[in-house]
Amino acid sequence: MMIFSQNLIGQTSEPSEMHSDHHEHHKNEIGVGNFPVYFLEENKFAYGLHIHYTRVIPKTKFGLGLAYERIFDEHKHNFLGIVGSFRPVEKVSFAVSPGLTFEGTDSKTNFALHLETSYEFEIKNFHLGPVFEFAYAPEDFHLSLGLHVGFGF
Repeated sequence: MMIFSQNLIGQTSEPSEMHSDHHEHHKNEIGVGNFPVYFLEENKFAYGLHIHYTRVIPKTKFGLGLAYERIFDEHKHNFLGIVGSFRPVEKVSFAVSPGLTFEGTDSKTNFALHLETSYEFEIKNFHLGPVFEFAYAPEDFHLSLGLHVGFGF
């Protein structure tokens, strides 16, 4: 946690010769989140997979896109939403995703909200790092902590 804090503080400091290697992020990203999901009401775990596409709004730290999440359990939870992202510093991003959730073949949809944060290490066009998600749906809340892998172009 201390290393994370120091890195975050270092990124928000005034530019210096030491930080002269700053670069712009890619305009587009396709990302995948792979993680265990913990359901707070049911007190149990399941496997979750999150896929998103975001496009950076030119000359800003904001992006817009689409997200899909599938949780592989007896409920067959699916989520489809719009993503709004914010990158306050180079390696950290926050996302808000309002959307609809539905279970298996049930045609009933409900409003849901996903909040996500990630810390990324870049390797050429790839982003890799931890991701944390909190999600609200009328039937439950769930938390996820896992691995984010993104491809920027």
